Amino acid sequence: MKKQNKKGFTLVEIMIVVVIIGLLAVMAVPAFQKVRSNSQGKAVLNNIRQITSAADKYFSENDVTTVAIADLIGDGQYIKGVDETSLQVAGEDYPDNITQGTAYTVTGLPEGAGDAGGTSITVDF
Repeated sequence: MKKQNKKGFTLVEIMIVVVIIGLLAVMAVPAFQKVRSNSQGKAVLNNIRQITSAADKYFSENDVTTVAIADLIGDGQYIKGVDETSLQVAGEDYPDNITQGTAYTVTGLPEGAGDAGGTSITVDF
């Protein structure tokens, strides 16, 4: 009688591996989405800080209380090396004007990226 050499995996072993990989994917996707949302919110908050800092400088130098974003961003302006469209991280909407002494709110963020898990970020200015 010949001795049979069994090499390889059984169907049950392969199915167990597929189930384990599926469970890991189910746990990893929401965690990845949360990390992505948080990082987008932090990038937008950093953009807001850059814009409001540039606006403060503009207000001081020009003795005005309102400035258009277009006057702050671009070559030869207060925020160099970017344009208005490259500021967008997650399709958010920046207000066109900044008025000194008012809140500055950016809307249109993905769910969970804004203040308190919302879709907007507001900075008192």
